[in-house]
Amino acid sequence: MADRSFLSWPFFDERHRALADDLDAWAQTHVATIDHSDTDAACRTLVAALGQGGWTRHSGAAAGETLDVRTLCLIRETLARHDGLADFAFAMQGLGTGAISLFGTPAQQGEWLPLTRSGQALSAFALTEPQSGSDVANSTMTAVEDGDHYVLNGEKTWISNGGIADVYTLFARTGEAPGAKGLSAFIVPAGLTGFKVVERLKTIAPHPLATLRFSDCRIPKTALIGEPGQGFRIAMSVLDVFRSTVAAAALGFARRALDESLARVTTRQVQGAPLFDLQMVQGHIADMALDVDASALLVYRAAWAKDTGAARVTREAAMAKLFSTDQAQKVIDKAVQLHGGDGVRSGQKVEELYRDIRALRIYEGASDVQRVVIARQALGAYLGG
Repeated sequence: MADRSFLSWPFFDERHRALADDLDAWAQTHVATIDHSDTDAACRTLVAALGQGGWTRHSGAAAGETLDVRTLCLIRETLARHDGLADFAFAMQGLGTGAISLFGTPAQQGEWLPLTRSGQALSAFALTEPQSGSDVANSTMTAVEDGDHYVLNGEKTWISNGGIADVYTLFARTGEAPGAKGLSAFIVPAGLTGFKVVERLKTIAPHPLATLRFSDCRIPKTALIGEPGQGFRIAMSVLDVFRSTVAAAALGFARRALDESLARVTTRQVQGAPLFDLQMVQGHIADMALDVDASALLVYRAAWAKDTGAARVTREAAMAKLFSTDQAQKVIDKAVQLHGGDGVRSGQKVEELYRDIRALRIYEGASDVQRVVIARQALGAYLGG
């Protein structure tokens, strides 16, 4: 059984503890029964189930509400511990409409959030381009004014939920200034003329991913989120919130790997004694438990800071994502080693975790990018002090 003692930490209110317990019980009943053989269908089914269970209502904030980042992190950690695709399905409902929750007009929020929060519509976040992954300011996709519309031209790639989403938050260059200051954010429904899915991308851990092409695709000016030229700030604000939740998902993967390892080393016999009796194995378990708890402290510090009024948690979120994703990779690698040949057998949980974790060290800011962010934040604090 996964360690639950962290729920007594002062980062949480009673409502958070109740939610974590309820979701854990729900996931045990609902997640394991979903067929994963068709990834697209599984994601649609998972989003619908999460909606019916009332969990996707936490993915966005209705008018007058604020996103509770501790809740988002607890949900992602719990779902990731049970099933990586369930975590992905929930996460994209939040990331895909994060800009609408934080910056959308009442009309925009009223149109889309009831659908995504209920699991009736799938959402996506379209930021990355073929030539600009971490370098968002190098985006070349354009949105040119034409009367009461904008005309979109360009490509987006590595878009999660690409090809199955009903609505995309998309970032394009409107040209108010060079670089990051010339980007704007838009709401783009699927199925528009000039909007085409040109490639579905396959990865080691199956997820719906695609390259999208926009050719003279017209959207009304009412699709603009915020003001022209605010797109970079909007994107970074959304990532500030959801980057901590990526760390929480990594924490969930690591926690499951530790649980699987404890089950293995206490039942596997070596020379007539449990594997756990070997001091080297005890050392591995100790390192894994340490990394899990240290990750949890960083994750929930960042989430707590945001929820209690911090304007930005760039440093805290970057630290949480960097440490939790990197250490989860190490924890899971140890779990595979402790399982021996079974650790690399297709269909085993630790083998699945080994594939699931790798992408988290890349998306929403690769590990080395987080190091740059942390270093710049440290320098800024030093010079400012």
